[in-house]
Amino acid sequence: MDDCIIIGAGPAGLTAAIYLARYHLDIRLFDSGSSRAAMIPCTHNHAGYPDGISGVALLERMRAQAARYGARCEPVRVEALATDEAGFLVRTGTAEYRARTVLLATGVVNHRPKALLPDVHDPALARGLLRYCPVCDGYEVTDRRVAVIGTSDHGMREALFLRGFTRDVTLIAPDAAHSLDPACAERLDAAGIARIDGPCGGWAIEGDRLALDTAAGRLAFDSVYPALGSRIRSHLAIEAGARASGDGCLEVDDHQRTSVPGLFAAGDVVKGLDQISHAMGEAGVAATTIRNLLDSQRPLWR
Repeated sequence: MDDCIIIGAGPAGLTAAIYLARYHLDIRLFDSGSSRAAMIPCTHNHAGYPDGISGVALLERMRAQAARYGARCEPVRVEALATDEAGFLVRTGTAEYRARTVLLATGVVNHRPKALLPDVHDPALARGLLRYCPVCDGYEVTDRRVAVIGTSDHGMREALFLRGFTRDVTLIAPDAAHSLDPACAERLDAAGIARIDGPCGGWAIEGDRLALDTAAGRLAFDSVYPALGSRIRSHLAIEAGARASGDGCLEVDDHQRTSVPGLFAAGDVVKGLDQISHAMGEAGVAATTIRNLLDSQRPLWR
Protein backbone atom coordinates (compact mmCIF):
# COMPACT_ATOMS: atom_id res chain seq x y z
CA MET A 1 0.00 0.00 0.00
CA ASP A 2 1.28 3.45 -0.92
CA ASP A 3 1.35 6.30 1.58
CA CYS A 4 -0.11 8.60 -1.06
CA ILE A 5 -1.25 8.35 -4.66
CA ILE A 6 -1.19 11.59 -6.62
CA ILE A 7 -3.57 11.76 -9.57
CA GLY A 8 -2.42 14.34 -12.09
CA ALA A 9 1.11 15.39 -13.04
CA GLY A 10 0.85 19.08 -13.76
CA PRO A 11 2.56 21.73 -11.60
CA ALA A 12 0.42 20.87 -8.55
CA GLY A 13 0.86 17.11 -8.76
CA LEU A 14 4.59 17.33 -9.42
CA THR A 15 5.17 19.80 -6.60
CA ALA A 16 3.36 17.46 -4.22
CA ALA A 17 5.45 14.54 -5.49
CA ILE A 18 8.68 16.43 -4.79
CA TYR A 19 7.56 17.32 -1.26
CA LEU A 20 6.23 13.89 -0.39
CA ALA A 21 9.23 12.04 -1.79
CA ARG A 22 11.53 14.28 0.23
CA TYR A 23 9.44 13.41 3.29
CA HIS A 24 10.57 9.77 2.66
CA LEU A 25 7.03 8.62 1.91
CA ASP A 26 6.05 5.84 -0.48
CA ILE A 27 4.14 7.61 -3.23
CA ARG A 28 2.91 6.94 -6.73
CA LEU A 29 2.14 9.58 -9.35
CA PHE A 30 -0.30 8.91 -12.18
CA ASP A 31 0.09 11.03 -15.31
CA SER A 32 -2.57 10.91 -18.04
CA GLY A 33 -0.41 13.16 -20.20
CA SER A 34 -2.95 15.98 -20.48
CA SER A 35 -1.65 18.72 -18.19
CA ARG A 36 -2.93 22.10 -19.32
CA ALA A 37 0.49 23.54 -18.47
CA ALA A 38 1.95 21.64 -21.43
CA MET A 39 -0.04 23.93 -23.75
CA ILE A 40 1.88 27.04 -22.63
CA PRO A 41 4.30 28.13 -25.39
CA CYS A 42 6.25 30.38 -23.01
CA THR A 43 5.30 31.77 -19.62
CA HIS A 44 6.91 35.02 -18.53
CA ASN A 45 5.19 35.53 -15.19
CA HIS A 46 6.43 32.39 -13.44
CA ALA A 47 9.02 33.62 -10.96
CA GLY A 48 12.62 32.55 -11.46
CA TYR A 49 12.57 32.51 -15.28
CA PRO A 50 13.21 36.09 -16.43
CA ASP A 51 13.50 34.96 -20.07
CA GLY A 52 10.40 32.77 -19.79
CA ILE A 53 10.00 29.01 -19.96
CA SER A 54 7.68 26.76 -21.94
CA GLY A 55 5.16 24.62 -20.11
CA VAL A 56 6.71 21.46 -21.52
CA ALA A 57 10.20 22.44 -20.32
CA LEU A 58 8.91 23.36 -16.85
CA LEU A 59 7.12 20.02 -16.49
CA GLU A 60 10.23 18.14 -17.65
CA ARG A 61 12.33 19.86 -14.98
CA MET A 62 9.77 19.12 -12.30
CA ARG A 63 9.50 15.45 -13.31
CA ALA A 64 13.29 15.10 -13.17
CA GLN A 65 13.37 16.71 -9.74
CA ALA A 66 10.66 14.39 -8.41
CA ALA A 67 12.42 11.33 -9.87
CA ARG A 68 15.67 12.33 -8.18
CA TYR A 69 14.02 11.69 -4.82
CA GLY A 70 12.39 8.43 -5.82
CA ALA A 71 8.90 9.49 -6.95
CA ARG A 72 7.41 6.94 -9.36
CA CYS A 73 5.54 8.50 -12.29
CA GLU A 74 3.33 6.15 -14.28
CA PRO A 75 1.82 7.26 -17.62
CA VAL A 76 -1.69 5.93 -17.09
CA ARG A 77 -5.17 7.36 -16.69
CA VAL A 78 -7.11 6.71 -13.49
CA GLU A 79 -10.58 5.37 -14.18
CA ALA A 80 -12.10 5.22 -10.68
CA LEU A 81 -11.48 6.25 -7.08
CA ALA A 82 -13.21 4.80 -4.04
CA THR A 83 -12.74 4.58 -0.31
CA ASP A 84 -12.32 1.34 1.63
CA GLU A 85 -11.56 0.32 5.19
CA ALA A 86 -7.81 0.83 4.75
CA GLY A 87 -7.94 4.09 2.83
CA PHE A 88 -8.44 4.36 -0.91
CA LEU A 89 -8.75 2.12 -3.92
CA VAL A 90 -7.46 3.62 -7.18
CA ARG A 91 -8.28 1.81 -10.41
CA THR A 92 -6.63 2.33 -13.79
CA GLY A 93 -7.48 0.56 -17.00
CA THR A 94 -5.16 -2.36 -16.15
CA ALA A 95 -4.66 -2.53 -12.37
CA GLU A 96 -5.84 -1.55 -8.91
CA TYR A 97 -3.77 0.25 -6.27
CA ARG A 98 -4.31 1.02 -2.61
CA ALA A 99 -3.21 4.09 -0.71
CA ARG A 100 -3.57 5.58 2.73
CA THR A 101 -4.18 9.05 1.21
CA VAL A 102 -4.89 10.49 -2.22
CA LEU A 103 -4.15 13.91 -3.70
CA LEU A 104 -6.22 14.93 -6.71
CA ALA A 105 -4.46 17.40 -9.02
CA THR A 106 -6.34 16.78 -12.26
CA GLY A 107 -6.92 20.41 -13.28
CA VAL A 108 -9.36 21.64 -15.90
CA VAL A 109 -9.89 21.56 -19.67
CA ASN A 110 -10.60 24.81 -21.53
CA HIS A 111 -13.60 24.89 -23.84
CA ARG A 112 -12.49 25.73 -27.37
CA PRO A 113 -14.50 27.51 -30.07
CA LYS A 114 -16.53 24.86 -31.87
CA ALA A 115 -15.33 25.59 -35.40
CA LEU A 116 -11.65 25.99 -34.49
CA LEU A 117 -9.99 22.81 -35.78
CA PRO A 118 -6.76 21.39 -34.31
CA ASP A 119 -4.73 22.14 -37.43
CA VAL A 120 -5.36 25.85 -36.82
CA HIS A 121 -5.74 25.80 -33.03
CA ASP A 122 -2.36 24.27 -32.20
CA PRO A 123 -0.16 26.41 -34.48
CA ALA A 124 -2.07 29.54 -33.41
CA LEU A 125 -1.54 28.67 -29.77
CA ALA A 126 2.18 28.07 -30.33
CA ARG A 127 2.56 31.48 -31.99
CA GLY A 128 0.60 33.42 -29.37
CA LEU A 129 -2.19 34.19 -31.82
CA LEU A 130 -4.56 32.20 -29.59
CA ARG A 131 -4.35 32.60 -25.82
CA TYR A 132 -6.39 31.29 -22.90
CA CYS A 133 -5.10 33.15 -19.84
CA PRO A 134 -5.01 36.97 -19.71
CA VAL A 135 -3.60 36.76 -16.17
CA CYS A 136 -0.64 34.81 -17.56
CA ASP A 137 0.03 36.73 -20.75
CA GLY A 138 -2.02 39.91 -20.91
CA TYR A 139 1.25 41.82 -20.87
CA GLU A 140 2.21 40.24 -24.18
CA VAL A 141 -0.80 41.82 -25.93
CA THR A 142 -0.10 45.34 -24.70
CA ASP A 143 -1.37 47.82 -27.33
CA ARG A 144 -2.26 45.00 -29.74
CA ARG A 145 -5.53 44.21 -31.54
CA VAL A 146 -7.34 41.63 -29.39
CA ALA A 147 -10.61 39.71 -29.62
CA VAL A 148 -12.46 37.87 -26.89
CA ILE A 149 -14.79 35.04 -27.95
CA GLY A 150 -17.60 35.05 -25.43
CA THR A 151 -20.69 36.79 -24.19
CA SER A 152 -22.74 37.43 -21.05
CA ASP A 153 -21.01 38.24 -17.76
CA HIS A 154 -18.07 35.90 -18.30
CA GLY A 155 -17.18 37.34 -21.68
CA MET A 156 -17.63 40.89 -20.41
CA ARG A 157 -15.28 40.34 -17.46
CA GLU A 158 -12.52 38.89 -19.65
CA ALA A 159 -12.84 41.72 -22.16
CA LEU A 160 -12.67 44.32 -19.38
CA PHE A 161 -9.62 42.61 -17.89
CA LEU A 162 -7.82 42.77 -21.23
CA ARG A 163 -8.84 46.42 -21.62
CA GLY A 164 -6.20 47.10 -18.97
CA PHE A 165 -3.54 46.13 -21.54
CA THR A 166 -4.88 47.53 -24.81
CA ARG A 167 -7.53 49.93 -26.10
CA ASP A 168 -8.33 47.69 -29.08
CA VAL A 169 -10.58 44.96 -27.64
CA THR A 170 -13.52 43.38 -29.45
CA LEU A 171 -16.02 41.01 -27.83
CA ILE A 172 -17.39 38.48 -30.33
CA ALA A 173 -20.34 36.21 -29.59
CA PRO A 174 -19.42 32.55 -30.15
CA ASP A 175 -22.68 31.32 -31.68
CA ALA A 176 -25.16 33.99 -32.69
CA ALA A 177 -26.31 37.27 -31.15
CA HIS A 178 -24.80 38.48 -27.89
CA SER A 179 -26.52 37.71 -24.61
CA LEU A 180 -25.74 40.80 -22.55
CA ASP A 181 -27.89 42.42 -19.90
CA PRO A 182 -28.03 46.25 -19.85
CA ALA A 183 -25.45 46.51 -17.05
CA CYS A 184 -22.92 44.43 -19.04
CA ALA A 185 -23.53 46.47 -22.18
CA GLU A 186 -23.10 49.72 -20.27
CA ARG A 187 -19.75 48.64 -18.82
CA LEU A 188 -18.47 47.54 -22.23
CA ASP A 189 -19.56 50.81 -23.80
CA ALA A 190 -17.86 52.82 -21.05
CA ALA A 191 -14.60 50.95 -21.73
CA GLY A 192 -14.85 51.42 -25.49
CA ILE A 193 -15.04 47.69 -26.19
CA ALA A 194 -16.65 46.83 -29.52
CA ARG A 195 -19.30 44.11 -29.68
CA ILE A 196 -19.88 41.88 -32.70
CA ASP A 197 -22.33 39.00 -33.11
CA GLY A 198 -21.34 35.51 -34.19
CA PRO A 199 -21.29 32.82 -35.24
CA CYS A 200 -17.52 32.40 -35.44
CA GLY A 201 -16.12 30.29 -38.24
CA GLY A 202 -13.58 30.06 -41.02
CA TRP A 203 -10.66 30.23 -38.61
CA ALA A 204 -7.26 30.61 -40.30
CA ILE A 205 -3.82 32.03 -39.67
CA GLU A 206 -3.36 34.87 -42.12
CA GLY A 207 0.11 36.36 -41.98
CA ASP A 208 0.79 37.36 -38.38
CA ARG A 209 -2.85 37.38 -37.32
CA LEU A 210 -5.65 34.93 -36.53
CA ALA A 211 -8.67 35.55 -38.75
CA LEU A 212 -12.29 34.45 -38.45
CA ASP A 213 -15.71 35.07 -39.95
CA THR A 214 -18.32 36.94 -37.91
CA ALA A 215 -21.70 38.58 -38.49
CA ALA A 216 -19.76 41.76 -39.33
CA GLY A 217 -17.59 40.02 -41.91
CA ARG A 218 -14.09 38.61 -41.78
CA LEU A 219 -11.85 40.05 -39.07
CA ALA A 220 -8.24 39.45 -38.03
CA PHE A 221 -6.53 39.96 -34.68
CA ASP A 222 -3.07 39.87 -33.16
CA SER A 223 -4.42 37.57 -30.42
CA VAL A 224 -7.75 35.92 -29.69
CA TYR A 225 -8.90 34.82 -26.24
CA PRO A 226 -11.71 32.24 -25.96
CA ALA A 227 -13.77 33.05 -22.86
CA LEU A 228 -15.96 29.96 -23.01
CA GLY A 229 -15.37 28.47 -19.57
CA SER A 230 -13.84 25.13 -18.75
CA ARG A 231 -14.58 21.60 -17.60
CA ILE A 232 -13.27 20.89 -14.11
CA ARG A 233 -11.88 17.36 -13.88
CA SER A 234 -13.24 16.62 -10.43
CA HIS A 235 -15.45 13.62 -11.20
CA LEU A 236 -13.16 11.09 -9.50
CA ALA A 237 -13.36 12.89 -6.17
CA ILE A 238 -17.08 13.57 -6.51
CA GLU A 239 -17.73 9.89 -7.18
CA ALA A 240 -15.77 9.12 -4.00
CA GLY A 241 -18.09 11.43 -2.05
CA ALA A 242 -16.25 14.77 -2.07
CA ARG A 243 -18.27 17.97 -2.09
CA ALA A 244 -17.94 20.37 -5.01
CA SER A 245 -19.31 23.75 -6.02
CA GLY A 246 -22.00 24.11 -8.66
CA ASP A 247 -19.41 24.48 -11.40
CA GLY A 248 -17.53 21.35 -10.26
CA CYS A 249 -14.64 22.85 -8.30
CA LEU A 250 -13.75 20.73 -5.27
CA GLU A 251 -14.38 22.27 -1.87
CA VAL A 252 -11.32 22.22 0.39
CA ASP A 253 -10.28 23.75 3.69
CA ASP A 254 -7.17 25.83 4.39
CA HIS A 255 -5.05 22.66 4.33
CA GLN A 256 -6.43 21.41 0.97
CA ARG A 257 -8.53 18.70 2.65
CA THR A 258 -11.73 17.73 0.84
CA SER A 259 -14.86 16.61 2.67
CA VAL A 260 -13.62 12.98 2.42
CA PRO A 261 -11.03 12.20 5.15
CA GLY A 262 -7.64 11.48 3.60
CA LEU A 263 -8.58 12.89 0.19
CA PHE A 264 -6.84 16.14 -0.77
CA ALA A 265 -7.01 18.40 -3.81
CA ALA A 266 -4.77 21.13 -5.21
CA GLY A 267 -4.45 23.26 -8.32
CA ASP A 268 -7.09 24.25 -10.85
CA VAL A 269 -9.48 21.48 -9.76
CA VAL A 270 -9.99 23.64 -6.65
CA LYS A 271 -11.65 27.05 -6.88
CA GLY A 272 -9.06 29.80 -6.92
CA LEU A 273 -6.59 31.61 -9.14
CA ASP A 274 -5.71 29.31 -12.04
CA GLN A 275 -1.99 30.00 -11.98
CA ILE A 276 1.06 27.72 -11.80
CA SER A 277 2.41 29.52 -8.74
CA HIS A 278 -0.91 29.20 -6.93
CA ALA A 279 -1.21 25.50 -7.76
CA MET A 280 2.32 24.85 -6.51
CA GLY A 281 1.61 26.66 -3.23
CA GLU A 282 -1.55 24.63 -2.66
CA ALA A 283 0.38 21.42 -3.39
CA GLY A 284 3.03 22.28 -0.82
CA VAL A 285 0.34 22.84 1.80
CA ALA A 286 -1.45 19.60 0.86
CA ALA A 287 1.74 17.53 0.89
CA THR A 288 2.81 18.77 4.31
CA THR A 289 -0.67 18.16 5.72
CA ILE A 290 -0.59 14.63 4.27
CA ARG A 291 2.78 13.99 5.89
CA ASN A 292 1.53 15.18 9.27
CA LEU A 293 -1.67 13.14 8.98
CA LEU A 294 0.24 9.95 8.21
CA ASP A 295 2.67 10.65 11.04
CA SER A 296 -0.25 11.00 13.48
CA GLN A 297 -1.54 7.59 12.37
CA ARG A 298 1.84 5.87 12.49
CA PRO A 299 5.02 7.77 13.48
CA LEU A 300 7.34 8.27 10.52
CA TRP A 301 10.48 7.58 12.56
CA ARG A 302 13.54 6.35 10.70
